[in-house]
Amino acid sequence: RGKGLHLAPRSIAIASSLGSLAVGRIACHQILARIAREVGETVNFVRPEKRGMIYVDRVETNWPFRIMLPVGTHVPFHCTASGKTFLSSLPNAQRRRFISSLELSSHTSQTHGSPETLEAELKRIRKRGYALDNEEFYAGMVAIAVPITDLVGQYYGALACHGPIQRFNLDDAEGRMLQLKAASAEISASLFGELM
Repeated sequence: RGKGLHLAPRSIAIASSLGSLAVGRIACHQILARIAREVGETVNFVRPEKRGMIYVDRVETNWPFRIMLPVGTHVPFHCTASGKTFLSSLPNAQRRRFISSLELSSHTSQTHGSPETLEAELKRIRKRGYALDNEEFYAGMVAIAVPITDLVGQYYGALACHGPIQRFNLDDAEGRMLQLKAASAEISASLFGELM
């Protein structure tokens, strides 16, 4: 009697936080679904990993003509809107080191081929708070991404939207920026609001 395993208060708090995070992920998906309906294009929740940015969750557009990048797909840092939000969030010295370690593979004629041009764009992204992919990863695809941060402003992931240029051009993408930023704040609150 009195022997056996007992959870320490810290373990209970961690378990509770994980439960809250799971609920947050469900809420996150509902936000993605709403934005996909409103925008009419595919919306993605993307996180950085060592192989690149990974599609953690997504809601597909109902259009029969769409670009397929299923959950679990890894995409490059240097030529995707979500990847560039991550790179732009890094402190200057760390970002330069990170870029120098990347293979800046050319996916289209629009892909950044030099660290200098990429660095210049990342500085602009950091100022304006969103990134565009102007046919840099796939010819014929445009994307926009905004960062998702935790409650102290640290980068966590990106909320991204993409579509074929026949119906979603750069102006369309930038026209959704405020809507995506508002949704990003909702996602941040759903994921982290109960953990602080």
